[in-house]
Amino acid sequence: MVVTGMRRVDEPAPLRLTRRGRVVVLAFFILLASLASAVLWTTASRAENPPSGPAPTVVVQSDDTLWDIAARTDPVRSPHAVVAEIRRLNGLGDEEIAIHAGDTLVVPRTR
Repeated sequence: MVVTGMRRVDEPAPLRLTRRGRVVVLAFFILLASLASAVLWTTASRAENPPSGPAPTVVVQSDDTLWDIAARTDPVRSPHAVVAEIRRLNGLGDEEIAIHAGDTLVVPRTR
């Protein structure tokens, strides 16, 4: 074994990155971060967008009221809010209370 200076000849040299190597490593990490943020952004935007397809509807039964339909459709939310949304979706004014059996109403999507 030959010792020259501080390092033995049979030992591998320590890993050193050249300027080009540092640029490549930095570019790799930037690319990796960009891909990760793109995946997270598309996943988050899908969660915010409502599902596509036809809006859910319900056919009014003989003894139904808007309050009953609201409670059945979205039992988690306040019936006041759901009734207001049903009115808005179906173009019903505040003064229109009457709904009739056989009417088809668009109801809000449940979250």
